[in-house]
Amino acid sequence: MHSNASPVRRAAAELIGTASLVAVVVGSGLQAARLTEDTGVQLLANSLASAIGLGLLIALFGPVSGGHLNPVVTLSSWWLGRRDGSGPGTREAAAYVAAQCAGAIAGALLAEAMFGRAEVVWSTQERIGDGLLLGEVVATAGLVLLICGLTRIGRPQLAPVAVAAYIAAAIWFTSSGSFANPAATVGRAFTDSFTGISPGSLPGFIAAQLAGGALGLALAAVLYGKPVGPERVVGPERVGGSESLGGSEGLLSPESADTPAVRIPSATPRSH
Repeated sequence: MHSNASPVRRAAAELIGTASLVAVVVGSGLQAARLTEDTGVQLLANSLASAIGLGLLIALFGPVSGGHLNPVVTLSSWWLGRRDGSGPGTREAAAYVAAQCAGAIAGALLAEAMFGRAEVVWSTQERIGDGLLLGEVVATAGLVLLICGLTRIGRPQLAPVAVAAYIAAAIWFTSSGSFANPAATVGRAFTDSFTGISPGSLPGFIAAQLAGGALGLALAAVLYGKPVGPERVVGPERVGGSESLGGSEGLLSPESADTPAVRIPSATPRSH
């Protein structure tokens, strides 16, 4: 990892960032349901607010922790960087996932409280079925492929906009509504609204998301090859006046805001 922030600050950024993300998702859903009974309009409002919020949060927390806000992204970073140390270590990855899950629950409860629903209740929204699970595999695989692809082509600075745009689209084109985030999925079990998911539906969704993450990594390796050889250095890119979110794994690893260049592994594929 290449951030100047301490491990505690990085974990705190993941906790606060994920809490904020889930508060945006759940809160915008509750607001939309108050304003209209048209489910299409509700979904449109929720998807736009969720995508905009996600992009802003990645830009804000990326320089501190990498802006993962998602255990699948953290595990992908750990897997890709396990040999050269470019990603989080096992302990830090575990701390990230714990912080993300705690933050997601806190964010859902905060949104519920903001709308006068302070009593903690489980969601009754059952999301069961092969089609929904396939939708989660597709949504998560696409997310991981996008992040890895941006890194491999040397465009990690596009992550806030690209990831936000992808999620906005995936909410509409996947059967599951593109949760694509195990921590947020757990958090959304604490809201009995249309953005929620019942506890009984959690195992299937989370398993599908993990499978999708593995599929996304495999697709990235097929399309771009495995990064080998020395790292190459490209000029710094800036997002909103700060250094790019791209560390040695783009969005997957934070880069110090004081670093004069962004280090990205060579995208040269292995010979076969």
